[in-house]
Amino acid sequence: MAIAIVEKRRFPRIKLQRPLHYQIRGVSIFNNAIGENISLGGIGLLTNNRFIAPETLVSLKINVLSRILSPTVKVVWSHLIPQFERYRIGVEFVEFDAQEKSYLADYIIGTHNNYGS
Repeated sequence: MAIAIVEKRRFPRIKLQRPLHYQIRGVSIFNNAIGENISLGGIGLLTNNRFIAPETLVSLKINVLSRILSPTVKVVWSHLIPQFERYRIGVEFVEFDAQEKSYLADYIIGTHNNYGS
């Protein structure tokens, strides 16, 4: 008997696998993370031993095809990966310039159509 897996995400997600910078609201320092995957709804991040609590607002700097996108996101969940001493964090976009979001949409659609998710 086959079990159907129901996708809960509202937006197509693609692999990103690239470094990005983030800044917690109210803190002057930028930190580094890896963007693991991205959709029009948000990003999956991997941080170096840095817990960021759910509901925290974070500014991002994401390089997409030599264009820097600067959305603000809200942390939805954060899980420790003990064997690597890193945190996997899920964030959703809460503030995103309309032109930057449109650019990201074109990139996601083009990547998804060319390579699949």
